Amino acid sequence: MAAILEIPEVRQRLSRLSVAEYHQLGEYNQNGRRTELIRGLVIEKMSKSPPHSTLGSRLYKMISAHVSEEYLVRKEEPLTLSDSEPEPDISVIHGSENDFKSAHPSKAELVIEVAVSSATLDRENAFLYAEAGVKEYWIVLGSKRQVEVYRSPQDGRFQEKQIIGPDAILECASLPSVRIPLADLFA
Repeated sequence: MAAILEIPEVRQRLSRLSVAEYHQLGEYNQNGRRTELIRGLVIEKMSKSPPHSTLGSRLYKMISAHVSEEYLVRKEEPLTLSDSEPEPDISVIHGSENDFKSAHPSKAELVIEVAVSSATLDRENAFLYAEAGVKEYWIVLGSKRQVEVYRSPQDGRFQEKQIIGPDAILECASLPSVRIPLADLFA
């Protein structure tokens, strides 16, 4: 089935949804699986392996301990963008919970995805986050014990990309108080 999506004529005939239409679908698809909207396409979310869950939980705790009260750290919660509504593993948003009682946030200081098996979709989503003006985007590569860091969004692309190794301290440029010793994260 996936090979059919490689055919340009088929891709052109896909029926895309707007964010508003996606909101009308409900939280689960007809198979009872959680989904997210990426570029107008409804995509089933992958199940989380124990290493994925462990890295996500550690990151959430580490980041939450270092951000001030003017920021909200969210775990697996939606961001509403122009044609997408991803649910990143972690996002750090300026504001409080009360600011988002009637609508999901549309921008973030930092977005993090944990990639244990494949980072292909996460790398593609870098464009999505850059277009939305996300200041910094991290892809945590669990099996490689590395983090891909994307910074400086401009014209729908991140201008900087670097790979941080397992013994480094990962510093967030958009939130200077966030410093993550990767040895602790990958312990």
